[in-house]
Amino acid sequence: MRFDVLTIFPGFFSTPLEFGVIKRGIDKGLLDVRTHDLRDFSPDRRRTVDDAPYGGGSGMVMKVEPVVKAIEALAGDGQKVILLTPQGVPFNQALAVELSKVESVLLVCGRYEGVDERIRSFVDMEISVGDYILTGGESAALALVDSIGRLVPGVLGDESSTVEESFSEGLLEYPQYTRPAEWRGMKVPDVLLSGHHREVERYRRNAMVERTAERRPELAAKLRLKVD
Repeated sequence: MRFDVLTIFPGFFSTPLEFGVIKRGIDKGLLDVRTHDLRDFSPDRRRTVDDAPYGGGSGMVMKVEPVVKAIEALAGDGQKVILLTPQGVPFNQALAVELSKVESVLLVCGRYEGVDERIRSFVDMEISVGDYILTGGESAALALVDSIGRLVPGVLGDESSTVEESFSEGLLEYPQYTRPAEWRGMKVPDVLLSGHHREVERYRRNAMVERTAERRPELAAKLRLKVD
């Protein structure tokens, strides 16, 4: 899968892509992440990509011409163009799974006070990573590359890992334990040491339901959860 990232700070992505699962996916040839400097598409010598907003107001707005020129130059056939913005649809696991099946995406990183409204006519969708403000779309783009990229077949060594994770069923993940079985008086639940696989599955399912109801009641309400 290919990710193209349009940004005024291409160097922002250098170090994060050198570690972990995404780096292994790149090394395997399963992921291709390319950054593109938006300023290269500016029509003037000063490489300007922002200007003051019409009607007044604080801050600057990303100009329509360099962004659209970049989209038209970079976006290939079938590539999904995504604008990262607080006004977009909330990013979640279901959307990550859907996008992992796309051959390539172009992630447009917003900056400043926002983008010229006309840019929205040239994107396929807008995505938000949460109800909070970031200094730019670069952090959000990294989140999408990580979340989507790890779902591409072959990137993770154990494909079953993606099935049992938090939000894979709309639920939070069950509690995890490893050795030692007791530490400072805190014991691993007996059922996990029993070797009874059906009981372990039941325990984990109930733990997922209980944890989701406790920590994310809005998710539990949607799913109408119950403990076996």
